[in-house]
Amino acid sequence: MTAELTHSKLLTLLQLSSPTLPIGAYSYSEGIETLATNGTIATRADLLHWLEQELYTGSIRLETAILRWTYGAAAESDHDQIERWDQWLSALRETAEMRSQSWQMGRSLLRLFADLEPELAPQFPAFTRHGGCNFAIAYSLVAQAWQIPVAEAAIAFLHSWAANLISAAVRAVPLGQTEGQRLLQQLTEPIQTVQAEIAAMDEGDLTACNWGVSLASMQHEALYSRLFRS
Repeated sequence: MTAELTHSKLLTLLQLSSPTLPIGAYSYSEGIETLATNGTIATRADLLHWLEQELYTGSIRLETAILRWTYGAAAESDHDQIERWDQWLSALRETAEMRSQSWQMGRSLLRLFADLEPELAPQFPAFTRHGGCNFAIAYSLVAQAWQIPVAEAAIAFLHSWAANLISAAVRAVPLGQTEGQRLLQQLTEPIQTVQAEIAAMDEGDLTACNWGVSLASMQHEALYSRLFRS
């Protein structure tokens, strides 16, 4: 039975994807700070191009696909499959910073959920209570537990990712707040397009080409000064 996005579930989804969720997302730039420092991203047009390419070909596309598949596995209580996808995402990370970011945000979300829904949290796989759990996996588990429809959960995940990186760029480039909001508006159609493409993906489509993210992440720790943790 397909979940419907009732008003109650919409409000819950807004909470799950909110930038005020206390999981530390605001402290990460995913390489944008490095790209702003070295001049690769210097204007709103630069940032729009970079974000669009990441949406269409980057790892966020794979994370969202795995989020959808994990949602289905969670609905069937297939804990082995969920753990498989979590390990797959951990192996996908090319730098320690990005792996630590995903694990930290995942752990924080699961701890928050356990405080908010103590009767639901025990249904999650045992591995999520010990060590790291990638953020996309944790987000998927929480969305499924709250019975938020998977398509809406996925599109909110993409929107939240874009909003967080735009916020980071507003501080790092810097850009104006209005420019940031205009950027987010311009990404509305690309986000919808990518979400529809992801819905039709299978495991054979799990390929990605990041636009300098890994190198930027590797160089980030050597920056003279840093505002962000990645």
